[in-house]
Amino acid sequence: MNEYELKPLPYSADALEPYIDAQTMTIHHDKHHKAYLDKLLTGLEKHPDLKKKHPEELVKDLNSVPEDIRTVVRNHGGGFINHNFFWTVMAPKAGGEPSGKVGDAIASAFGSFDKFKEELTSAGLNRFGSGWAWLVINKGKLEVYSTANQDSPLIEGKIPLLALDVWEHSYYLKHQSNRAAYIQDWWNVVNWKQVEDNLKKSE
Repeated sequence: MNEYELKPLPYSADALEPYIDAQTMTIHHDKHHKAYLDKLLTGLEKHPDLKKKHPEELVKDLNSVPEDIRTVVRNHGGGFINHNFFWTVMAPKAGGEPSGKVGDAIASAFGSFDKFKEELTSAGLNRFGSGWAWLVINKGKLEVYSTANQDSPLIEGKIPLLALDVWEHSYYLKHQSNRAAYIQDWWNVVNWKQVEDNLKKSE
């Protein structure tokens, strides 16, 4: 499989309605996500051998990327892999409180699901400008934190389990400048089954 191609959304563009609208999903995927890939590919034209590596590998080991395209890989490679991941951790008829292994891990790490929800919501709300809020594994422990722009947790050796995109293009059509309302709606589409799979794969 070519890892340097724009895969379709794993559900229809209107599948996350009424929480995330079809127009936002279409523009977000077809325009923004595609632009990250296109700019990454343009940068890699100077170093075609790098395409033998998975884009996640490039982002994970930025120091091994030639300096002339390191920023391109960080920004556009990061944007490409972050969005590949983001679509999978959302699903129609999802949300609610997780059970199983991931539910237990969140309760153990944060005290309760509600405390975790508050922490991730706060990370998304308080990210200045554009960026992401994440649930990651850091040195074997669950952690909530945020990154600027399109920085991936992989840069810091962290394993992403759940991602919340707080760039304005994620929500401005439906929610305008109300990031808090977008995040509140986003909790209704979190794909806990995928988050559980991500946790199991990390072991």
